[in-house]
Amino acid sequence: MSQYVAAIDQGTTSSRCIIFDAQGQIAAIDQKEHRQIFPRPGWVEHDAAEIWTNVQAVTKGALAKLSITPKDLAAIGITNQRETTLLWDKATGKPVHNAIVWQDTRTDLLIRDLAGEAGQDRFRDRCGLPLATYFSGPKIRWLLNNVPGVRERAERGEVLFGTMDSWLIWNLTGRHVTDVTNASRTMLMNLETLDWDDSLLDAIGVPRAMLPEIRSSSEVYGESRGVVEGVPVASALGDQQAALFGQTCFAVGEGKCTYGTGGFLLVNTGEAAVQSKNGLLTTVGYRIGDQKPVYALEGSIAVAGSLVQWLRDNIGIIKNAAEIETLAATVEDNGGCYFVPAFSGLFAPHWRSDARGVIAGLTGYITKGHIARAVIEAAAWQTREVVEAMEADSGVMLTTLKVDGGMTANGLLMQFLADVLNAPVVRPVVAETTCLGAAYAAGLAVGYWPDIESLRANWRKSAEWTPTMDPALREKSFRKWKKAVQRTMDWIDQDDDQGTDL
Repeated sequence: MSQYVAAIDQGTTSSRCIIFDAQGQIAAIDQKEHRQIFPRPGWVEHDAAEIWTNVQAVTKGALAKLSITPKDLAAIGITNQRETTLLWDKATGKPVHNAIVWQDTRTDLLIRDLAGEAGQDRFRDRCGLPLATYFSGPKIRWLLNNVPGVRERAERGEVLFGTMDSWLIWNLTGRHVTDVTNASRTMLMNLETLDWDDSLLDAIGVPRAMLPEIRSSSEVYGESRGVVEGVPVASALGDQQAALFGQTCFAVGEGKCTYGTGGFLLVNTGEAAVQSKNGLLTTVGYRIGDQKPVYALEGSIAVAGSLVQWLRDNIGIIKNAAEIETLAATVEDNGGCYFVPAFSGLFAPHWRSDARGVIAGLTGYITKGHIARAVIEAAAWQTREVVEAMEADSGVMLTTLKVDGGMTANGLLMQFLADVLNAPVVRPVVAETTCLGAAYAAGLAVGYWPDIESLRANWRKSAEWTPTMDPALREKSFRKWKKAVQRTMDWIDQDDDQGTDL
């Protein structure tokens, strides 16, 4: 039996490969950042060819660090930034345009046109999603309408669409497939049938011929070529669903929040697709082989860790991400300053693509320490908004929040999160649960792990934070946050250049 399972995590800012042992512990890791391309305000793109080169490099790197060969891997799983949209030439395998990243807002006018008199929830009953620039379907239409000749070729099946999982599986195996979790983020898949929906395809303007086959999250899609020659590619999950799986949230009501580029809170709702009345998304949580799908409610926060990156790269207040906690600790509180990072509009529970970021409450008293603290606190306040929506939809109060992702290394944030939620916050021993979930799903598909109970037995608590904030201060601060949020809205006007061709 092979000793390890590997997972490729193709994320928003970097690609990495992590190799896990049978206990779900990290044996080796390699990571490489890729360029963020900003052609216009609100536009965000990635070079998919660069990403594929990086994926090959980090996979080789992780194997080398452990001094093993592909023969030592039982399977490889894939997890990915979800709604990021790519079209490529079927014959050559070359992208026809840069990938349009999930944060990109160029489809704003198209979204308004699609909403029409029916409004933002026009397609929600079929796909579980509101009309928003976030999702892949409108991004596909933008590419079809704006890259010369592509629509005609796509209708003939000569140009293929995929999210980044499809792009990697295509390059690894030659198969054009995606899984139910990624397909559920396109606005094109019917949540009940788990297939592409003709009425959605017609309304949004996407030819079926360019779409990948929808498969389960845990099954063998094919054998890999190249750097991991012969290894079964046996799972694909969108990054947040992978983290749900990696946190072993297999029971109804169990949930987690991942803090990476954005922040994403998912709660398992079982075999029922629960439609939200409070601005959350209904999505597929995972599907193991031919078992019934498991659904989830999701609250998506567009900007969390990327705000720290922005403070580092665009403003220069800090030199590396770890410095923000030290800088924020130089002050006792935010000094009345609130930072609402609506760089790509507001996601859950507001869904306002016309919003843009604000720093509110500025006075002569404010220092860079207060700004740093406001940046950290923004992730927690946005989480509270999502949790309140989740509680309103489910009728169940949050008792504990499982957390993972890079930002959980920030102890100040974790304590503040417990304070504003008035609930314990728990971090597992293996905080890289996105990769772990992809590895678990791949291992299940090939029998490396026998069942989900064996995965649950691997979960261990690393740290816990409990609330200490005075309730009156908590509610006053939240009231101020909500005032700041209101000040982000209605910033984009109809005549602002969004670069959108309907």
